[in-house]
Amino acid sequence: MNSSATETQEARARQVSVTEEALTVDLVDGRTITVPLAWYPRLWHGTREERSHIEVVGDGTYIHWPDLDEDLTVAGLLAGRRSGESPESLKKGHD
Repeated sequence: MNSSATETQEARARQVSVTEEALTVDLVDGRTITVPLAWYPRLWHGTREERSHIEVVGDGTYIHWPDLDEDLTVAGLLAGRRSGESPESLKKGHD
């Protein structure tokens, strides 16, 4: 196994914050990941209150927004994985 795979598997969130434009995750090893909020339509379309209700679970390997039914992994963020859900699919559920 190469070292980058090991680092990705062991990465854990210490703190998570969401602004109108970005998702920022501070890792326990001192790194910080910042990604555009537009990558995650559920977060993008959520209210400030919904986005601020964050649960870090799995010893910091998962991030959950119960009010938005959104789950992300730290490994996925590090790998640059965007949501596969489109903004249009969210609108269909609210029509």
